[in-house]
Amino acid sequence: MGTAAATGVWGRAEQQDFRSRVRGTLLGAALGDALGAPVDGLSLDAIREAHGSEGITGPVPAYGRRGAVTAATQLTLFTVDGLIRAQVRRDTGAWHPPTDLHRAYRRWAATQSDWGPDERRKEDGWLAREEWLYARRDPARACLTGLGDETMGTLDAPKNPGERGAEAAVRSAPFGLLVGWEPQLVLQLAVECAVQTHGHPTAHLTAGAHTLIVHGLARGGSLDGAVQRCLALLATRPGHQPVTDALRHALGAVRQGMPTPARVEELGTDGTAEGVLAAAVYCALVGEDIRHGLRLAVNQGGPSAACGALCGALLGALHGETALPPGWLTELEGRPTMLELADDFAMEMTQGPALHGPALSSPGWLARYPRA
Repeated sequence: MGTAAATGVWGRAEQQDFRSRVRGTLLGAALGDALGAPVDGLSLDAIREAHGSEGITGPVPAYGRRGAVTAATQLTLFTVDGLIRAQVRRDTGAWHPPTDLHRAYRRWAATQSDWGPDERRKEDGWLAREEWLYARRDPARACLTGLGDETMGTLDAPKNPGERGAEAAVRSAPFGLLVGWEPQLVLQLAVECAVQTHGHPTAHLTAGAHTLIVHGLARGGSLDGAVQRCLALLATRPGHQPVTDALRHALGAVRQGMPTPARVEELGTDGTAEGVLAAAVYCALVGEDIRHGLRLAVNQGGPSAACGALCGALLGALHGETALPPGWLTELEGRPTMLELADDFAMEMTQGPALHGPALSSPGWLARYPRA
């Protein structure tokens, strides 16, 4: 599929496979986020006390409803919006995706302070007009402060240089869906966008690592193969050691017998980005199916929502949307928006030239994804 993507010739089966993986990535990440949200930060004992000896086995209420997502999913959707807008703006001769992503993340930041959509802002496009995204769902302080003004964090001057959380990694899965891009470019884009809120090297390299693994899966690779390739590519980046060590630790844990919450916790104990990703990769590798993998990811004492979201993105990219638990999907908050956005992204990546160009463009597309 990599060759088809690179040459711009997509057969029907390839387009359908790609769209299924895009939907799988977005919906899988959101399912993991929603599954972990009610128990985020609770100890395993507290989870079992509240939900029985099995812990969380399916959606339970958070924020007053079942299937509610956190700010991490909101931001992931704006990542997709920013990527589509970057492609559309390319017609104008302007091409700097980190700037387009920063604008998209600033649109998310507005949803966290405004009462609801501002219909007068035509340049917002359709996603920022989705009412349900205006709910505040425990956004990380680093995301609010990093995106709190016009100044964009860069690798030379990152925002929140001490911030080591996994939030930037969680919102980075969509970069991995740029299957026509070379892996090094995908890694670079993820890192440049992560430093807009998370300046610590391990946090932004973890965002890059998650993106690389999704990229390998979206191109049709195996999970183990995608992790191995990610390790090889990360090895060229200064400061990679904590991230590559954590991922190797996850691969080693797979061979240590039956998966247990203790093993998941041990990988992600400190709540740092690389630990949470390692735990998520482990759960994706040992899970018998998506349901089992996600339950492993959230029933532990670390950041359950982030671990669930990272694990769900990997499993969704690997297996596509039809492998996701249907009973969980029916209750997932925002599912219509996610499907619409996923299909728009797949359409842009496979049929972009038919939608817009320097000369002729579909007015409906530019209303959804303005060049402004």
